[in-house]
Amino acid sequence: MYLRHFGLTHEPFGLTPDTACFFATPTHQEALNVVLLGLRLGSGFIKITGEIGLGKTLLCRRLLNALGGTYVTAYLPHPEITPAELRRSLARELGSPERLLWRTDTGALQNLLLHHARHGRTTVLFVDEAQRAPRETFEYVRLLTNLETETTKLLQVVLFGQPELDRRLARSDLRQLAQRVVHAYRLRPLGPAETEAYLAHRLAQAGDGERIFPPAARRAVAASTRGVPRLINVCAHKALLVAYGAGASSVTPAHVRAAVHDTESLRPTGWRARLRSVWS
Repeated sequence: MYLRHFGLTHEPFGLTPDTACFFATPTHQEALNVVLLGLRLGSGFIKITGEIGLGKTLLCRRLLNALGGTYVTAYLPHPEITPAELRRSLARELGSPERLLWRTDTGALQNLLLHHARHGRTTVLFVDEAQRAPRETFEYVRLLTNLETETTKLLQVVLFGQPELDRRLARSDLRQLAQRVVHAYRLRPLGPAETEAYLAHRLAQAGDGERIFPPAARRAVAASTRGVPRLINVCAHKALLVAYGAGASSVTPAHVRAAVHDTESLRPTGWRARLRSVWS
């Protein structure tokens, strides 16, 4: 509702992962580099973890869009499925005819993987929210990565998950899979300068430079969101709504504070709350 008021072409701080808005912060660029290196080396398993809201799904989709040519990709956004369901889902994404999906067994899936390998293509399975996968599905994925030619693996797997994924892989019943993870990276929150750059990037893509979100307001967002991109988007979106409601032409730190007060996940607690009350 504030787009026309501020002269924006689209909503700059939407919560849906949009690869067109991807901003390569140092931590996200390092994660991209880890995945790309692991894929080039044929490492089998690669793991990217991070707390909620740090942009794992957006990073995953960015990789899916970026890989082409010699890569065939499959995406599993909801891994709470059985091995049989995983097999059918993977076969579908690898080009198996719909009429054959219910008859697909591991042998048929291996033939699909071999088909792509013979044509010089590497098959990569991306698993989002991997911490939710059942143990049996984890084990089936591990067995699939045993499939290989004399020189290369037929399937590589990139796991994206919350820190619970690390704890699950540390369990004795998944130790065989954990030992297959050759490359791993842990996403971190953005620093204050990175947060300000992130805000400026999002606004620039929506048609604005620093006009409606000047440096003081960006610093206020950075101080209130702990560097978590999802919280940054929530805070900035609500601050724009507050400024729009007040008829202001730009966002001020007061608008940001009102947005923080109106959002439970952004409300400071303990000594930080007392300290911010002094600042305000």
